[in-house]
Amino acid sequence: MRVIVAKRVDSGSADLSELRELATAAGYTVVDELSQTRTEDPAYCFGEGKIKELAARVAELKAETVIIDNEVGPFQMFNIGQALPAETKVLDRFRLILDIFGQRAQTRKAQLQVELAELRYELPRASAKASLAKRDERPGFMGLGEYDESREQDIKAQISNIKAELDAIANKEADRRAERRESGFDLVALAGYTNAGKSTLLRQLAAELDVDENVNKHPDLDAVAESQDMLFTTLGTTTRRAELDHREVLLTDTVGFISELPHWLVESFQSTLESVYRADLVLLVVDASEPIKAMREKLVTSHDTLHERNEAPILTVFNKADLLDTDELEEKRAGLSGIAPNPIAVSGKTGEGIETLRRRVEAELPTWDHERLLVPNADETMSLVSWIHDHAHVQTESYEADQVLLEFDARPAVIEQARSKAAAINAVESS
Repeated sequence: MRVIVAKRVDSGSADLSELRELATAAGYTVVDELSQTRTEDPAYCFGEGKIKELAARVAELKAETVIIDNEVGPFQMFNIGQALPAETKVLDRFRLILDIFGQRAQTRKAQLQVELAELRYELPRASAKASLAKRDERPGFMGLGEYDESREQDIKAQISNIKAELDAIANKEADRRAERRESGFDLVALAGYTNAGKSTLLRQLAAELDVDENVNKHPDLDAVAESQDMLFTTLGTTTRRAELDHREVLLTDTVGFISELPHWLVESFQSTLESVYRADLVLLVVDASEPIKAMREKLVTSHDTLHERNEAPILTVFNKADLLDTDELEEKRAGLSGIAPNPIAVSGKTGEGIETLRRRVEAELPTWDHERLLVPNADETMSLVSWIHDHAHVQTESYEADQVLLEFDARPAVIEQARSKAAAINAVESS
């Protein structure tokens, strides 16, 4: 489908690069772009003359759709549509993003979040239609269609029902996170601007593991993390297992951030973002091949998204380092040190820096406690020893006469379970 992209800015020059990528991700072919620097026109968003120019380009290039990189009000949208050739579809930036999300949503959770975002997008527009319908008392006022006054209440009821279902899903996922931690896993989330290469990096860090392997330890891990040079390749979450020197982690890749997202849209995807907010460590991935200004803007966007609810420490990863020479990389380290202190430079494509990143991840994870257990050398003891090896880092394992000495590091919850299991063996042996 042929599309023209357009953007208005109050000052400076309009950058349409991200909108072109978003349009491509949605399946459109961008045939032209138009921009304007001026204050917002209340009737058209753009100036009336610029809208006439847009209409002429649509007719000349036989474009079927116009996508505007601004949040356009319902009446501005109507006026723009009226000025364009008949049957021309008009979308704003956020309607386009919702369309992309809708195409990518495969799981029930993703579909619910997209539906929630669409309803939140529609609600203020429904309110505006209701207000004008009451004032004008004509069906289809301004071409907005007949309006049922109960629509607002219907939308609010649907929002409430979806939020309740998403809350139930979130509770199950919280239980799953607790179970994973009790099993000895640390949870590491990959976050960052969309198209920064998070999925490629995940493939470098994670073990190549089939879903059926070791199913008791991670029953729901995905075997494949898709990597494409396209925005929003990943909408849901992908979780894979990775082995560090002394720790085992579960890595989760999730939907990428984009600039200028309104609060209602971010809130609609809280359920997916919980995997980032509740991680033990967040790897904030940024495309190091971009100019410093673009990197800074995207880091700020990411930090803003994480700031309110994130509980984990953040480690910044400069990805695509293979595209820079040493001087360029050092310049970017220095220029971004305020927002990205001591970043790790890697290449998800070539594997450069991956081992350094692994060591840094292990160093940044929450410190484990140390434990020393002395248990009878009984039949059940070998089961305990095996369990501790699966859930902790064992430093000492020695067998003396009728006792077994184990020294290990582990999460507090794992240590408590080990103590309980050891106490049960001691109780049986002493009875």
